[in-house]
Amino acid sequence: MQQTPIHSFHVEHGGQMVDYAGWELPIRYGSIADEHAQTRASGSVFDVSHMGRIELKGLHAKRLLERVCSRRIGNMQQGQCRYALVCNEQGGVRDDVIVMRMDEDDFLVVCNGANREKIVGHLESVVGERGMKATVTDKTLKTAMVALQGPKVVDLVSTVSKEVPALKRYRFTVKNLVIVKLIVARTGYTGEDGFEVILPAQAVPMAMKLLLKDVDPEDPDAVLKPAGLGARDTLRLEAGMPLYGHELGEDINALSCGVDFAINLDKNADEDGETFIGQEALVRTRNEGGPGNRLVGLRLEGSRTARQGMVVRAAGGHEGIVTSGCIAPTVGASIAMAFLPGGACEVGTAVEVETGRATLAGEVVPLPFYKKS
Repeated sequence: MQQTPIHSFHVEHGGQMVDYAGWELPIRYGSIADEHAQTRASGSVFDVSHMGRIELKGLHAKRLLERVCSRRIGNMQQGQCRYALVCNEQGGVRDDVIVMRMDEDDFLVVCNGANREKIVGHLESVVGERGMKATVTDKTLKTAMVALQGPKVVDLVSTVSKEVPALKRYRFTVKNLVIVKLIVARTGYTGEDGFEVILPAQAVPMAMKLLLKDVDPEDPDAVLKPAGLGARDTLRLEAGMPLYGHELGEDINALSCGVDFAINLDKNADEDGETFIGQEALVRTRNEGGPGNRLVGLRLEGSRTARQGMVVRAAGGHEGIVTSGCIAPTVGASIAMAFLPGGACEVGTAVEVETGRATLAGEVVPLPFYKKS
């Protein structure tokens, strides 16, 4: 397994390490429920260095991203982030990404760790096929990435910087920390406010002492505490955010995933009027009445959890499948996301989830399950 530049911090603070997409990362430090609650009430620090960070530069860098991304890229401003999908020719999802515009012909793409090599290869393939003047450089192993998430994070950061807390959502800035350049973005994957910070790997020991000087897992009143992958998953599920391999995938139609805002089916990508890969297939899907299944939220009775792959049944003979499920600490209920046919997606529709040993009763509810006040 690969180790992130922050690995020693996890070990020193008692992180329970697991293999995640080939990386040794903490699933938790103590209780997943406690880390979840800490994030919702105050703030947590997550090591997300396993996520891919790919630099795109050159005359055709913008055109390359227009070709592979489901949203417009050319109208992004410097310092702006944009969530998009990278689709295959059939309209399935290769990955979901965050595109950051550093300069006119300079971009950074953040992708899922498990898909990093696939996305790098895909970008290089498009460059080669189109004869584009663009360089694709994988910066993942030379950098680290941490997420600071929670309602008290902005106030905490404001004690050391006035510029960073003034950032709007999905904006970033480049800051100098002594002799180190940090990319600080107001983004995240928990449903809370906060920042994600990218920094050079060799600068991690010094930077972490400054960034995490107030992190103490033993202090009950600490504003920030470390949190692992377990809480990151329950937080994103409460917030109704899709995860590749669950709600997103190569065989899942992009229009099924509940992220229609990230798909511009009327886009003409560049001066050649080129569409994005998968756009024609998705337009056909739209014109033929939409995808067969849609992503919905489920609230289930009792304290048992629905798991990925379990069958969901609704009145009228409709059948679907669970994509993710957990006992949601903030919501205080068993929740799940699932794909269901259009006729069973209306809020309030009664459902049953087959666990193999029991049947869990529930209903379709709006997404997200949780939205910060």
